[in-house]
Amino acid sequence: MPETCPAEITAIYRYPVKGLSPEPLGAVALAVGETLPADRRYAIENGPSGFDPGEPKWMSKAYFLMLQRDEWLAGLQSRFDDASDALTICENGRLVARGNLETADGRAIIEQFLAARFAGRIKGPPKIISGGGHSFSDVAKKVVSIINLNTVDAIEDLVGQPVHPLRFRANLHLRGWPAWHEFDLLGQTLAAGDARLKVVERITRCAAINVDPETAARDLDIQHTLQRRLGHGDCGIYAEVISGGSIAVGDAMATEQVELL
Repeated sequence: MPETCPAEITAIYRYPVKGLSPEPLGAVALAVGETLPADRRYAIENGPSGFDPGEPKWMSKAYFLMLQRDEWLAGLQSRFDDASDALTICENGRLVARGNLETADGRAIIEQFLAARFAGRIKGPPKIISGGGHSFSDVAKKVVSIINLNTVDAIEDLVGQPVHPLRFRANLHLRGWPAWHEFDLLGQTLAAGDARLKVVERITRCAAINVDPETAARDLDIQHTLQRRLGHGDCGIYAEVISGGSIAVGDAMATEQVELL
């Protein structure tokens, strides 16, 4: 098997509440079969979904507030504190809501803010939900999402405009692989420090990537451009953690070579 040059982890992000702000991390501990800690731990129902927190099961993101449909979410800046379980939401630099997501009163504060601020844009009462260790990912498997920044550069050339990497809401940003090289890694194992991740799937993109993460404007048509120019709408890969360990910004991530017997 030909050797692949390692890439560098340039950024790590988690998304504690589906649809809300990314949170940058300098380092993170990965556990076997899990997402990044607290990634997509919560979601906000867009009207009753039937989700049972006692028996959490994967559900389509259509049941929840999400950037694909609700681009105004990108205009909110949120932070989640693990120690207090408190979510803080700011808008235009001003604190607008803060509540403990593990208490009914705390969730009600966030829900009431959303219902009042975005009346008419939410089809039903917004409700913050969680389910133990459940992750409200776009896919049923617990995975880590990865984008190759050289691929993002190639997409910029296709659309003829700057493309912010945060449009893709990935957990790991990597730099060093040629554009689109990540699609050649399906089934292979990536190594960073003691952690090992198996690449399991390409990420098929939805219209959420057309939303600018800083302005909340739906200002590009990346999804259709990819389909028209390349015949697919994919960018990034999903990987499952198969060996736990800590990874950090600046770490190398390389394809683990298979030992020949």
